[in-house]
Amino acid sequence: MKLRLHTFDLPLRHEFTISRGSLTVQPTLIVELTEGDLRGFGEATSNSYYGATLESMQESLKAVREKIESAGWVDPREFWESLNADLQHDRFAQCALDQAVFDLWGKRHNARVYEMLGLSFDMAALPRSNYTIGIDTIENMKAKLREFPGWPIYKIKLGTDRDLDIIRALREETNAVFRVDANCGWSAETTLKNAVALKSLNVEFIEQPLETDDVGGMRKIAGRCALPIIADEDCQQESDVDRCAKLGFDGINIKLVKCGGMTPALRMIERARALKLRVMIGCMTESSVGISAIAQLLPLLDYVDMDGAVLLAQDIATGVTLDKGVCHFSAIPGNGVQLLQ
Repeated sequence: MKLRLHTFDLPLRHEFTISRGSLTVQPTLIVELTEGDLRGFGEATSNSYYGATLESMQESLKAVREKIESAGWVDPREFWESLNADLQHDRFAQCALDQAVFDLWGKRHNARVYEMLGLSFDMAALPRSNYTIGIDTIENMKAKLREFPGWPIYKIKLGTDRDLDIIRALREETNAVFRVDANCGWSAETTLKNAVALKSLNVEFIEQPLETDDVGGMRKIAGRCALPIIADEDCQQESDVDRCAKLGFDGINIKLVKCGGMTPALRMIERARALKLRVMIGCMTESSVGISAIAQLLPLLDYVDMDGAVLLAQDIATGVTLDKGVCHFSAIPGNGVQLLQ
């Protein structure tokens, strides 16, 4: 097995703004594992909030290149465990490698990864993805929504001094379900107040309203909020699942890059179910490589946010596609990915 690393700058369709910053281009790392004619691909984007850079991820993987290339493995989860001690300091790099191993695993067996995991489903029962509207002027946010009409769910980024005005204005455009994500931009008091108004505007839940580790704030809103609260920044790795339950979150949003890949995500889902938490997987602004990995876990989820590649002006790969929130799987085995460049 041979390891190759590719870096790309992913151009975004529009400037993407959340409560803590804006992007027009998203750097990303693609891990390629080759085995004869088979090629497995995985992805992790850079992220300043989590300290992940293309340089740091490449250094982490190059440091264990010999172990990666000489490893004998049957199951990707076995492979992940064998390298965890070497890569646990860099979960973004660990994620990209793990996705590539899962993709290669399916291609070895000429089967989709979800089939290899023993999952089956009725397409009609799979959760639909939202389409995300970044923070902008109200008129621009309405225009972005009109650009992708007919989605059953839209996720609206908030964390401004006009949040309720934004939702009221967007509600004039569609009857679709809304989800809101404040990205740590609210106080407990604002959360409780906004939730009452948002519930009347057909908002499904609020994602990460408070700063991470705001124990006092979560005590104020847990069990008192008019809408469910889903942890995102507060849920980064496996050990956070129990902590989020104790803090009073109603559910968790798992990001593959934050937790270290598909292997730990599967364990986090199982633990969340045991704790009666709702389960979501979300994405970064990433290519079809990362999005196609998320798709393999769809039968296990309550909610999904996998529109990252839709937000791009140009993709670097083929894989699963989204049509108004509905996931269509690639005919290619594994995660269904082929790199275009």
